[in-house]
Amino acid sequence: MINGVKIAAKARMTLKARAKLRQWLCWRVQTKYNKMELMNVLEILKLKDLKRDWVDGVWDLEFTEVEALDAAIEDSVTRNGSQGLEALYRCLLPYTNHSDSSTPTSDGLSQSVWTVLGDSGVSTRSLVALLAYFVVGARTRPDGFQPRLLSLHAASIYLLLLGTPGSVVNQVFQQVLFDACLALPAHCWPQSCGRKRKKECVKSWQAEGKRPRAPRREQEEVDAEEEEQEEERLHFSPRDLLTIREAIVLLVRNLLRLLQTFPLKDKPQSADSCVQIFTELTDFEPVIGELEFNNKRALDEIQSVPELAYYGLALLCSPSHGDEKENVRGVFHSLLYVILMMRRGQSRKPTLLLPSQAVVSTRDQALLFVCHLLDELKETALPFLRILLQHLCCQMVEKTDYRSHGAQAVSQLLDKMPCSDYASFIKWLFAYSTHSKVAYRLFALDVSVALLACPERQAEASLGPEQAGLLSHRFLVQSLVFGRRSDSSPTVRAHALTCLSRCLEMPSLNATRCIHELFSSTGAHTVLEGDATDGSLRSQKTYRTLQFKTVDITGSDISYESKEAMSLLMRRVCDQKTIVRKSALQAIMSLLKHSVILLAQENLSVLSDRCRDPALSVKKKAMQCLGELLHAHSHSRVVQRVWLRGLLPAIIDPESSVQDKALESLEQVVLSQVKTHSSSSWEDAGQKLCWDLLGLLCDDCQDLSRYFSKAFTVWSKQNKFTAAFISNLVSHMEAEHAPGVWLLLARVAGSSPKLNYSKILDAWDHMVRLRNVTVTTSCHILSVLGDVCEHLNEDTRRRIVEDIMSWLRSLEMPLEVVGASVETLCRLGRAQAMKDTQKFLNQHCGELVSLCETYLSTVLFNEKGAQNLNEDLVVKHLYLLGVASLHCPARVGKRTVLLVQSVLSSSPEHTAEGQPEEPLASQPLASQPLSQFHPSSLPSRVRAHAVLTLGKLCLQHEDLTQRYLPAFARELQLSTDMAVRSNVVLVMCDLCVRYTNMLERYLPSISACLQDNHMLVREQTLTMLTSLLQEEFVKWKGSLFFRFVTVLVDPEPAVSRLCEYCLVHLLLKKNPAMFSQHFIECIFHFNSYEKHKTYNKFSQTASEKARFSLRGSRNRDRRFRIYRFLLENFTDAQRFNITTKISQTVLACFVDGELALDGEGSEVLSETLGVLSLKEMKLQALAAGRGEADEQDDEQVAMAKAVIQVAQKKVVSQVQKKVFIENMIPIIIALKSKLEQQRSPVLKDLMGYLQVTMQDYRSEVKELFAADEQLAAELEYNLKLYEKEQQDNMAASSLLREMQSRDSAASSPASPSRRLLAPASPSRRLLQGAFTTPQAPRGPLPAQLSRLLSQSARRPPLRAADNQQTSGPHRALSAQESVSVPPKGSLCYRAFSTPHGNINDVTFGEGLSAIFSERRGGSSDREEESVLHLRSPEQRSPAPRQWEVQSPLAHRRTKKVQ
Repeated sequence: MINGVKIAAKARMTLKARAKLRQWLCWRVQTKYNKMELMNVLEILKLKDLKRDWVDGVWDLEFTEVEALDAAIEDSVTRNGSQGLEALYRCLLPYTNHSDSSTPTSDGLSQSVWTVLGDSGVSTRSLVALLAYFVVGARTRPDGFQPRLLSLHAASIYLLLLGTPGSVVNQVFQQVLFDACLALPAHCWPQSCGRKRKKECVKSWQAEGKRPRAPRREQEEVDAEEEEQEEERLHFSPRDLLTIREAIVLLVRNLLRLLQTFPLKDKPQSADSCVQIFTELTDFEPVIGELEFNNKRALDEIQSVPELAYYGLALLCSPSHGDEKENVRGVFHSLLYVILMMRRGQSRKPTLLLPSQAVVSTRDQALLFVCHLLDELKETALPFLRILLQHLCCQMVEKTDYRSHGAQAVSQLLDKMPCSDYASFIKWLFAYSTHSKVAYRLFALDVSVALLACPERQAEASLGPEQAGLLSHRFLVQSLVFGRRSDSSPTVRAHALTCLSRCLEMPSLNATRCIHELFSSTGAHTVLEGDATDGSLRSQKTYRTLQFKTVDITGSDISYESKEAMSLLMRRVCDQKTIVRKSALQAIMSLLKHSVILLAQENLSVLSDRCRDPALSVKKKAMQCLGELLHAHSHSRVVQRVWLRGLLPAIIDPESSVQDKALESLEQVVLSQVKTHSSSSWEDAGQKLCWDLLGLLCDDCQDLSRYFSKAFTVWSKQNKFTAAFISNLVSHMEAEHAPGVWLLLARVAGSSPKLNYSKILDAWDHMVRLRNVTVTTSCHILSVLGDVCEHLNEDTRRRIVEDIMSWLRSLEMPLEVVGASVETLCRLGRAQAMKDTQKFLNQHCGELVSLCETYLSTVLFNEKGAQNLNEDLVVKHLYLLGVASLHCPARVGKRTVLLVQSVLSSSPEHTAEGQPEEPLASQPLASQPLSQFHPSSLPSRVRAHAVLTLGKLCLQHEDLTQRYLPAFARELQLSTDMAVRSNVVLVMCDLCVRYTNMLERYLPSISACLQDNHMLVREQTLTMLTSLLQEEFVKWKGSLFFRFVTVLVDPEPAVSRLCEYCLVHLLLKKNPAMFSQHFIECIFHFNSYEKHKTYNKFSQTASEKARFSLRGSRNRDRRFRIYRFLLENFTDAQRFNITTKISQTVLACFVDGELALDGEGSEVLSETLGVLSLKEMKLQALAAGRGEADEQDDEQVAMAKAVIQVAQKKVVSQVQKKVFIENMIPIIIALKSKLEQQRSPVLKDLMGYLQVTMQDYRSEVKELFAADEQLAAELEYNLKLYEKEQQDNMAASSLLREMQSRDSAASSPASPSRRLLAPASPSRRLLQGAFTTPQAPRGPLPAQLSRLLSQSARRPPLRAADNQQTSGPHRALSAQESVSVPPKGSLCYRAFSTPHGNINDVTFGEGLSAIFSERRGGSSDREEESVLHLRSPEQRSPAPRQWEVQSPLAHRRTKKVQ
């Protein structure tokens, strides 16, 4: 048994030995075969025929250049395409270490490739030189498919040789040749040099936000032609492209195999080249599926080029290729531009790639790879993650798409940071958000919003209070997002408000709660300082304990911070920049939508008011916000009301696009929701909202009916009212919302198909029988009857007429129904023949006139009629008399007129009741005007209606109008009744339309009501005059313009705003030169100066002069408010011309002696110089900087606008300078001389004007005033004093803010949005007042502040470095990434919104984006300035110091005398 086992084991060993021997013999045969095949390939390639001189030349030039190869040898290599090189590659592959590991090897055989080369008579230098010919010379030979393929295979062979054992001994590695091999994939792939890749790149990214010059059109055309020719010449078939791709994949795989065994530790340049080529290959082709970053996979299993590229980048991070940290730094740096969606060239600045789907996908893959490295390398890669994030922030461009993707990248990478590093980066980000570059501050907001979308981090026990506060979402919302609400840049302000609204739309509850805290009474405060006590932490109220509730800003429990936040948000709605107003509207809408603030009228009215904004985009944004708010709170009555008041007036907007948007919204909400009535209609939210809105139009919003009617007029032309719509509408007649149904029927009955008349008549009968229908519905039913009366038969019409007449005889309906009834009665009486129509009107309306006449005579002639007067009934009869008389003028007699006149007097002329009356046209008119009667004892309301009725009577008779106009004018002067004066203005303006020439002499009496004691009369007069001026029934004659503009300074803000609207949006558009034509005369008129030969020569009464006078120093501010308003609405051409005209017609008159420099003349001259000194007088082309770009403008349009603006500014400046030299300077010099002779105090105003004007010509004072050296010297001296005064004022304002911040620190606790991040040191102190609008001092100044201000004049001026920036963000970080807080006792001379910051530790070893502080030591001056020196009470004050001040001109004259 044992022997059998031994025999079996021996047999098995014999079999294994035989198998191993057989395998070894096969391998030996294969090796000999490979050797023979390799020798045959080398023989075919004729490498032995290479000339030694040619090979030595290639090596001597270190492969930088390659001379031409012998034609015969090149032909032998390229005869069969790339087959020769492919065969050589296959023969060399078994000799490398990358062959199958199961193959038996020996040292002699594994290194025999070099022996084979020697046996074949081919030196290693010759083979490398031949490969270099195809690799290095690829760029110089004719480009095409075959040369590219040969170069790729040659490079693969070279990399294969490098991986073969013995390559180092044979000096195969050559730096230049290796780099050339690495560059081949980018060069040989056709799309990398074709037109497609060029289209993907946008213009070169410019540093510092500078715009590139516009390329010339000719050059663009030439480039396009060259690209087309190149594309035609380099055409590759799909098979060719697939072959080239396979060659590139082979090259990359050989490179990766090489990197696995061939260390680049001593070759940093080659390692950098590998990083670069792998980075470029990451976007070589799209990847199907998800990438797997697993370096344990076999290379042959990886088919995607980007996967191979990331495989190589991971290999390069290993220690075998150098310092691991430096390797990670290089990889992160190369991937930076992939994440930024840029392409970095060799010698040019990075170019932006269009954010297409492929580019974004490549960016996402790079982010995943970075996260993979962070998971693999852990602590080694974390420091470079911080650097990568900082560079992402500092190299971000000011483009919305790129910022959005960049913020998501930062958020994704920050998720890999531990809490301590995360808090440190947030601290750095806070300093980054206060930098002076607008792009930085914008991107900081985007990053904050992206971080808010992530879950909030929980603070670890090892973190301090300051770092724990930085982890919260509250800090991001209140300090980083809302903290930029007052930024100096309008773009940043707008983006901050947009981000605030985006935070509310997030699913994260923490972000919403943090915003609630901003507008709540007791917000939570995160402690940011390291020296906070434990007690403050225990008493801290966090967001988890805050009640999630709606905050009423009108309540008394609202904190100061919440009120300030809301008031500042309201101010942003009125910002000068359009983009800020739009963002503020979006923010307010979000706050209202999510119930952060109360749905109160004062909050909602902001949105409706902005529907009438001057900017088109703001109007549309306001309408959009109202629509979103209505959709979110469709059941809110106040929201519905505000939506109507904002949207309906937009229907008559001057912009057609606004009209279309308003009509579209109204149709969607109202018209499309009219469906067939059913029991479940109220369950439909859209239908319920529709009928609620119509109910409001019938009730609270009746004043909007004319806008609503305009919409239906437009829709009727578009045939919107189909038979189905009418049928659905009629089905709701008996529902609870019937008033809304009749409102729609009243608008559509006139243009709709045949209606169901039976239901309409039933509703009429019901209204006549019960008379319990509302006023509005009654008017709508009467309107519908008037529209359908032509379709009714005679009997029905006769019955309706009788019902209306009986209703009017009783006068039991309101005034609105009386007017609608008379109108319907007239429409029922219309016939084809005009005589029949007039006969009907004379019969029925005449009866009504007689009825009213009888009643009024009964009341007026009855001795006790005034005591037992029914005021409502008298008013109704007066109203009915006026309305009916318009349709039957022939039935109005003298007695009717006298009765109405007698209502305004106490004892009317007696007319016997039974005396027959003749028509008014055949009788003499009344001989006495209203002014001859005694004051009436009737109530004010009756007399006011009597005025309206008398006006309607005058409309029918010109003689009657001519007789009663003096009475009306007299009533305006003497009447003490506001209602009477208001109606008289209305009547006279209506008469002006019909009798224009007759009313012209009474315009001064009408315009005098612009200064009436009652606001309603002033508003009524302003509205009526504007209407007459628009229709050109009234011209700007006499003092009308000056009276009109005085309303700009009306004590009631509502009236002044109405005047601004009328002037700018209604009248100025009709007459653009209106303001400039009257501007100079305004100066003389408002100062009551009448000595000029041209201006202010119209006649006025003494009472009118006194009423409209703005003369005197106490009215100076009011006058200049008018001047500024007029100048703000000037064009640059008008500003330019008015300056010249003022100098010639005003200043020149004082120089020539036409106007005396007496008391009145000096006031006019002083005011004229003050007007010339206004900043509004400066040309906007010179004053305005680079404006905000339109959101729809692309980069080329914005660039063209910028170029045009610069050119325009240059031309305008030259023209203005020329005119100033030729026209102004001679007059100014002569005027100064005359003022000096008379020692006039106006000389000070003249010098002030010159100081303001010469700011633009600061370096050209001597040149411009060469004719008067003394004036030039004085100007230079005054300009220096002016600059010093500005610096002192800035220092004083800084002191004031510092003291206010100290007071606020002592009186109220600090909040996260009001606190600076300070370094952890014992000497740390809080700086209060950050991120807040500086407030004016309240009450008397503290004694300490008064003393500080008193010392400000004796302090040295501020250094230039301290005042370089005066606007922008607030704070900076030190070199340790913390905020540079001034030492205790020092002062901060920057405004609270000034951008100033240090962002250090931002470098990849290249000095990129390093930002250093402008303040480097030397704080002793400020410390000295902040010390307050006090004197002992016993010590006498020193004598005033004698200053040795000498004029530069006097010094010059002294030299001349010597």
